[in-house]
Amino acid sequence: MIQSWSIALIGGVLIGAAAVWLMAAQGRIMGVSGILAGLLPPKPAAGGDRGWRITFALGLIGGPLIVQAVTGAPAIGAPVVSLPLLVVAGLLVGFGTVIGSGCTSGHGVCGLSRLSPRSLVATGTFMATGALTVLVMRHLI
Repeated sequence: MIQSWSIALIGGVLIGAAAVWLMAAQGRIMGVSGILAGLLPPKPAAGGDRGWRITFALGLIGGPLIVQAVTGAPAIGAPVVSLPLLVVAGLLVGFGTVIGSGCTSGHGVCGLSRLSPRSLVATGTFMATGALTVLVMRHLI
């Protein structure tokens, strides 16, 4: 029987292993927003720098599907929210990654493990903002 936390633990270990591999193999920090931004205009990554980014993006999409197929775990449905709310949330996340100079994976996984003070502040800000958002969305709106 799979424990309720075991899939999350395995996922965390795999995220850490991917971050270590990317640093060792490519000399890059695993920040998902930066990796994906390198695939998009106006400045898409050139040549050899593009292949690993595409592989990474495909892994983000395919990984959960493979886990679901192998374990038989049911898909976890997202709460139903309105399309305008999703668009606003997506834009706010994108804006946050720009002003925060990175995303939660870059700062929270890689930056904290490198003892970066900037990443400590950014991750604390992400967590506090997330907690405040939950408070507002669930209890005040």
